[in-house]
Order: sequence, then structure tokens, then C-alpha cells
Amino acid sequence: MLFSSIPFLFYFLPIVILLYFAVPKKLKNLVLLLSSLFFYGWGEPRFLVFMIVSILQGYIFGLLIEKHQGTKRSKVFLTASVVFSLALLGYCKYADFFIENFNAVTGLSVPLLGIALPIGISFYTFQILSYAVDIYRGTVKAQRSLINLGAYIAMFPQLIAGPIVRYEDIANQLENRTHSLEKISLGIRRFVLGLSKKILVANILGELVATFKASDDKSILFYWVYAFAYLFHVYFDFSGYSDMAIGLGKIFGFDFMENFNYPFISKSITEFWRRWHISLGTWFRDYLYIPLGGNRVSTPRHIFNILVVWMATGFWHGAAWTFILWGLMFAILLIVEKFFLAKALKKLPVLNHIYVMFFVILSFVLFDAPSVKDAFINISSLFGAGSLALVSGEALYYLKSYVLILLIGAVGSTPLCTFLVNKAKETKAGSLLVNIAEPVVILTLLAVCTAFLIDGSFNPFLYFRF
Repeated sequence: MLFSSIPFLFYFLPIVILLYFAVPKKLKNLVLLLSSLFFYGWGEPRFLVFMIVSILQGYIFGLLIEKHQGTKRSKVFLTASVVFSLALLGYCKYADFFIENFNAVTGLSVPLLGIALPIGISFYTFQILSYAVDIYRGTVKAQRSLINLGAYIAMFPQLIAGPIVRYEDIANQLENRTHSLEKISLGIRRFVLGLSKKILVANILGELVATFKASDDKSILFYWVYAFAYLFHVYFDFSGYSDMAIGLGKIFGFDFMENFNYPFISKSITEFWRRWHISLGTWFRDYLYIPLGGNRVSTPRHIFNILVVWMATGFWHGAAWTFILWGLMFAILLIVEKFFLAKALKKLPVLNHIYVMFFVILSFVLFDAPSVKDAFINISSLFGAGSLALVSGEALYYLKSYVLILLIGAVGSTPLCTFLVNKAKETKAGSLLVNIAEPVVILTLLAVCTAFLIDGSFNPFLYFRF
């Protein structure tokens, strides 16, 4: 079930909210758990087995890790939990990738397993991993209630597309959280804005991307139109889902961390990754980069740590060499910045932004490619390889057709709108105007989004790849 669907918006969500607020406090997490399992099993009930087994192993090993805290057994149980989680993720997501590459190297023909990827497994696996590690480190206590732990792992607002919520961040909220009309109002506002980003910007730009891929009249201009369209498509799709998750969390009394902070205004790749998919970046920092030694090691080892972390980051996104190369590309850029460019970038206020956007655009062309060969073709085509025409009639037609939504994407990916709203609130008249206009805008956006969904408009699900 998708957030951006009629069944979710007008059947599932209203029923869950009514049930949630109708039951006493001690049953609210049970409602969340059962509704989350129903949500997850809506499309593929068989994947519920992976989810339930993951919850059970996290619960059992968590208690055992804490029970034997400070002994070798605690480390044994931590290792068992980590191996179990990674083995399940590896089997579901990476088995065929390794078999394909084994066949390519050996010339054998080991049959592929053809395993369907359970939606969201990368997200909830990382949550279980951090839970087990934090218990071992002593930063959190093991959860005694299977229902509470299950609600944390399976919670539908953030289950499919994040943010990756750590147990330590909401451990107290699982048992003691507040509900208020103000918080619900903020949650609804955030959810509708995220829904609008997904349906009214990301999906429309997704149509342009699909049109480009189907075209036989490609040109240099069309490749660049595609590159910008895909970049904004991914950003508004992913950040839109994060906004919806954060909004839903607030409706149910939770405060989830921010996952995006206007990454396209960054002045370095280092800053970009402090603003893009924040929960994933901090997860790899705390559970892989720092345990490897971080930057408190020799320079060669520091470079090695960066390469390992970013190769893992790329591989987390998908079982393909394109994702690994995508991660390594950022690793190289970060290494070059750290040791050579950091000071220079601070002195180039316009060029540093152009530099960031140039490499980010190239990275997402690589990210979107179905193969390494296609990636090199697409990237080289941006610069005229293959005797491409500079402009084609089709490119001009679609640029004119989508220029407005591309401009909306460009402006909407900056803090300009937020700045203007906050500036208006500084005056009494402006604040009154914003307070009156806000509910009207939110209701209008919801109505327009609903119309798009009823019309059966293009509504892809990016997270099938993760």
C-alpha cells in the first residue's frame, strides 16, 4: 500500500486514526503494530514472514545481549543478531547479484534464485541492527514489550521509505508520548505538503523521465533536460515520502528526525551529504565509519574507511554495480575535498555551488542507469558523444511542456518559500494572512492530489529498488 493512493488516504488511514484515538493508552502501540502489519502485507502477504521473524529475532537477541552485558556472550548474541539481519537482507536483496557475478567470473551457469525484494527491508533491517548494537554499547535498554518493539520496527509511517528511525530516538516516545490538536495539525500539514511534492512534482517529472527513455529522437539538450528532471524527481519523491512519514509520526505522537535539509543549496559535496538522506548518512557514520576508526587513524586508513563506507552506502541502495560506482564516486569526491579542495571551495561562492550541482547531476544519471554501460553512454551523451545533435524538435517540445514544473522543482528545492512565509509572519498582518491562507492551501492541495490519483496519473514507486 502506498501513501499516495486512494485506499491509503481515504480508507486505511482514517480507520487507523479512529481506532488509535478510540483505544486507551496501553493499547495504542498494539493498534499501531497490527495496522502496520496489515499495511505491509497488503500487497504481498508472504513478506510478512520476513518482517515477523525479524521482529522476533531482534526482540530475543536484544534481551540476551542485555542479560549478558559485559561478557563474551553478549558479543556472541550481538554477532548472531547482526549476522541474522544481514543474512536475511543479503538473501533477499543481493543473492542474485552475487550469483550473476560468480557466473560471469567462472563461466558457470548457476541458476538465479529469482527472489522478489520485500519492500522496505533495507530500512527495517538497519533499524534492528542499530537497536542490537545500541543495547550492546549500553546506550539503550532492551525493550521488554514485544508489542512496543514490533510497533517500532514495523511502524507504517516510516517503514517503506524512512527516515531510518533509531530506537534510542523514540524509546521514550514508545511509552510516553503526547498527543495534541496542535501536533496533529502540524502532522496533517506536513503530510499534505509531502503528498503534494510526490504527486504534483515528482510524478509529473517522472513522466518526463519515462518519455525521454522511450524517445528515439535524443539530443544533447534532451539528455540535460532528462538529467535535471530525474534529479528533481528523486528529490521530491524521496523528500516527499519523508515529509509524509514525519507528518504521520506527529499525528500518532512521534517526533521523527528530519531526513532532508535543502541539499541543492550545498557549497560542497561534504555539505550535500549532511543535507541529503540525513538518517542514512548518520547511520553509516555511527555504525560503520566510526567503528572502522573514522578520521582518527593514519591518512591511508582514513581514505580506506571513506571508500568502504561509501561503497556500502551505494550497495545499500541496490544490488548493481551502478550503485556501487555511485557510492565510490561520492567517496572520491569527499576524499578530494577533505585533502585538497575544502579551503578553496569556501573562497568560490558561486563556482562551489555549480561544482556541487554538476557532480550531483552526473551522479544521479549514473544512479538511474540500468547498467554500467548505459551509465557511461548517458553521461558521455551529456557532452555530445555519439555525434548527437545539440537540439532536437522533441527536446524543445518537452522542454516547453515541462519548463514550468522544472522551475517549480528548482525553486521548491530551496528554502525560498519557507523564508518568505517566515518573513510574512514577522508582521501582524502577514501572520494573520498566513494563518488564514494555510488551511485553504492545504485543503486545495489535498483536493488536487486526490483528483490526480482518481485520474490514474503516473504514480511510480521508487522504493521497489531499495
